[in-house]
Amino acid sequence: MKKSIAFLPKKNREDLKYLVELILDKIPVCEMIILYGSYARGTYVSYDEREEFGIPTSFKSDYDILVINSAWGYEKIENKLVSVRNIYDKRGDHRYRVPVQFIHDSIKKVNEDLKYSRYFYTELKRDGIMLYNSGNNKLARRKPLNFGEIKKQGEEYFGEKYAKARLFIEQAVFMYDKEEYVMSSFNLHQACENLFSAILLTFTLKNDKEHNLEELFKVSRGYAPELIRVFPIGNEEEERLFKILVCSYIEARYNPEFKVSREDVEDLMVKVEKFGMVTKDVCERGIKEYEGLAKTEKKRR
Repeated sequence: MKKSIAFLPKKNREDLKYLVELILDKIPVCEMIILYGSYARGTYVSYDEREEFGIPTSFKSDYDILVINSAWGYEKIENKLVSVRNIYDKRGDHRYRVPVQFIHDSIKKVNEDLKYSRYFYTELKRDGIMLYNSGNNKLARRKPLNFGEIKKQGEEYFGEKYAKARLFIEQAVFMYDKEEYVMSSFNLHQACENLFSAILLTFTLKNDKEHNLEELFKVSRGYAPELIRVFPIGNEEEERLFKILVCSYIEARYNPEFKVSREDVEDLMVKVEKFGMVTKDVCERGIKEYEGLAKTEKKRR
C-alpha cells in the first residue's frame, strides 16, 4: 500500500493531516487510517459545474477515509467520527472545504475480507494510501480478484436490497391509503436507504451502516450519476422534498409534531419509483460488467 500524499496540493495535505490528528484524539484505539477513492488515485475533482442528464449541477470529490480500530464497538466509533466531521466542517470557508466521508471497521473484519478477496478491501489495499499506522497490526495479503464470485455476490446483494425496497414502497402505499402520511414518508425513507445500499453493495460489496440519505446520496452518486435526475441539486422545491425524506427517519418515529402533507407524499412516491428504476438499471449494468470481466479472466487461465 502507498504511504505518500506528496502528490496532492498543500491544502489537501494540510486537511488530511488535520483529520488524522482529530481522529487520533477522538479514537485512541485507532490502528490505521487509510485514504481511498479519487484523492488516493489522483482522479479527484476540486470543483466542477456541469450538466448531468440535462440538469445543471455542481460537483466536488470527497476525502474517502477508512478508520480501522482494534477495540471499540460500532456505535462508539460512529459517534466519535460524527464528532470529528462536525469539528472539521467548522474549519475554514465552507465554499472551499473538501467534504469528508468516513467508514470504519475492526482490524479483524478488514483482514477477514482481504482473506476472502472481498472486492472493496482488495481494491482499497491496491489503491489506498496509509495516512496512519500504529504498527500494532498488519493487513492480510491481498488475493487476486475473482470476478465470477464478485458477480455472484453483487447479484445476491442487489436482489436482497432491491426486494426490500419494493416491500417498503408497498408499505408506503398502504399507509398513504390509510391517510397515515407521516408513516408513508418513513417507509419511503426506508425504501431509499435500501436502494442506496443496493447501489453501494453492487459496486463495492460493502455496506456501511449509514441511515442519513444525504450522505448515502453523496457516496452513491459516484457510482450512479443518473441519481441527479431523481434528486436534482440547486432546486429549492426538490431539495425541500428530499429533506422530508431525510428527516422522516427520526422525526416520523419520535416527533409527534412532525407533519407531511398528502401532496408531498404523492410527489415523493413518484420520485422513489423513479429512483427504483435508476437503481435497477445501474446495478444490472454493473453486474453485466462483472460478467464480462469474469469471461476475460477465464480466458486468461
